[in-house]
Amino acid sequence: MSNSDTAGKQSGGKKPALETLAIHAGSEIDPTTGAVVPPIHLSTTFQRNVDGTFPQNYVYTRADNPNRRALETCLAALEGGAACAAFSSGSAAAAALFRSLSPGDTVLVCDDLYHGVHHILVDILEPWGLNVVFADMTDLDATRAAWVDGVRLVWLETPTNPLVKVSDIAAIAEMAHAKGAKLAVDGTWTTPAVQRPLELGADFVMHATTKYLGGHSDVLGGALIAKESGTKEDGTKESGTKEDGTEEAGEMFAKVRYIQQIEGAVPSPFDCFLVLRGIRTLPYRMRAHSDNALALAQFLEAHPQVHRVHYPGLESHAGHHIAQKQMAHFGGMLSVQIRGGADAAIAVTNRVKLFSRATSLGGVESLIEHRRSIEGDISTTPADLLRISVGLEHPDDLIADLQQALG
Repeated sequence: MSNSDTAGKQSGGKKPALETLAIHAGSEIDPTTGAVVPPIHLSTTFQRNVDGTFPQNYVYTRADNPNRRALETCLAALEGGAACAAFSSGSAAAAALFRSLSPGDTVLVCDDLYHGVHHILVDILEPWGLNVVFADMTDLDATRAAWVDGVRLVWLETPTNPLVKVSDIAAIAEMAHAKGAKLAVDGTWTTPAVQRPLELGADFVMHATTKYLGGHSDVLGGALIAKESGTKEDGTKESGTKEDGTEEAGEMFAKVRYIQQIEGAVPSPFDCFLVLRGIRTLPYRMRAHSDNALALAQFLEAHPQVHRVHYPGLESHAGHHIAQKQMAHFGGMLSVQIRGGADAAIAVTNRVKLFSRATSLGGVESLIEHRRSIEGDISTTPADLLRISVGLEHPDDLIADLQQALG
């Protein structure tokens, strides 16, 4: 019996809470040794039966692996999805979904988004034949106005990176579905412990598992979770189109799975093990990240050297009411604009002592960076903006560090 089955029985047949799923979903007692922690399966190939079949349905580790299957099972359970495909990075997961479309199709994208996804779309996939349209998705009227014929997929970040803009997932999902499109949400900043896009109407949710899911800045990975798997319980494919001729989300995910297995941009067994280990403490970590970030945001908002704080937990934030509706917590990420422009902002990063000047987010340590320096020529980020990943240090110590750095 798997640990997830045990958790379900212990909860009286009800769906286990997120804290329970984070520990038990995808994890099974090792049948050979009785190990509670699943072993790492480094083998690249698996023995056939005498009749040529595979007794455990494992053929070759690029196609599937016990550790990857455990991680995918866990992530699908946490998000309330039907299936998950794990990748070697969040960028690989996002690119696989975009390439499940066809040349000539259109993707509608939020106007403030991770610069790596921007590069994938504009530098790689537009020359391939994908049409990319940007819209301010915090404004539903602007999103409708930006809509063009041929939109197959809507790509949304909320909160966005790095301006922390908040959009209404349910409203955009309704709009997309009414027009025959699917909605994908980048959940990297929030995780299912903060926001669950599939429950709000999204068809896909993507994670860079490098960040909060791994949680310790020591593993690279990504994942795409789908509301529909594209396969029936007997393993056969579901119909790929609806009566109106539009493609089912499950058929798109089946293409993602094919890309994953054929191209092989997959995480190693050890990477899967590390992410799964990090997930076990995710709900508790996200609460602490969120509490610390709110304390810092409130401090910074009152500081005379700060021009503006971008954090959805502040009542002054334009998307605060939407965030209250669709987020369990407000997350561990914030951005702040410093009076005096880029030079003054960079000077702050040079004076901090606890914060590390580094690019990434979601680890237990706090990070700070001048975001425009990272994004390069494509950047529309204000030159005075610093992006802060708030870690798990004591908030009083973090506030004191920023106090002395701001002067």
